[in-house]
Amino acid sequence: MLRFMPVGDSMTIGSAGEHTWRYRLWRLLRGTYDPAVTLVGPRETLYDKQTDAPTSLAYADPDFPRAHLAGWGEGWLHMAPLIGDAISACRPDVLLVSLGLIDLGFYTNAEQTAGNVRAFIAAARAADPRVRMVLLPVIPNVRAESDAPFAEQVGLFNDLLAKAVADLDEPCSPLLLTSPPASYDIHVDTYDGTHPNTSGEHKIAEAFAGAMREAWGIGQAYAAGTA
Repeated sequence: MLRFMPVGDSMTIGSAGEHTWRYRLWRLLRGTYDPAVTLVGPRETLYDKQTDAPTSLAYADPDFPRAHLAGWGEGWLHMAPLIGDAISACRPDVLLVSLGLIDLGFYTNAEQTAGNVRAFIAAARAADPRVRMVLLPVIPNVRAESDAPFAEQVGLFNDLLAKAVADLDEPCSPLLLTSPPASYDIHVDTYDGTHPNTSGEHKIAEAFAGAMREAWGIGQAYAAGTA
């Protein structure tokens, strides 16, 4: 049994009524790699926009392992102190991490955010020295399209994230940086310029799947219509 823990912000937790990219990726891995895969984590809910809280279980399709470590408005800053306990409790083999936009938008600059990436990796390995991690760079979003200084920070952070992966990669605990989702267009693949719609969910899932397929031989070619 391969155990994957999705770690992320609002794009990962999703909101009431959505499938989420977590669902798309689980369907892909289960259908094309091995049925013995699951998602783990200390949380299960979606974000409820009506109550402004992560209290919903209204998934578009609830019949999948819904566990995760994701939160609306949470970033590397918030997850670094949580990841050790989450790994100890849930025992993931692979972390699937999509973070950074919230940090850069509200909390930390690119260099500070990269420091929190390194703190996260260290805490994860302290809990499990053999855990694997797949890291997604900050993907296109509406603020970066209209705010040039913010876009520069996103670009710098993505460069620093790549450097952290290169510096900290280890054979016993490999780090894998995904490519940005192929052909991702905020005007087509999101419902508000940031959060993925159905096509965006598929493309984020394929970014993770494609990286693992190429580097580790996990999974076959992604077909959006089957997930």
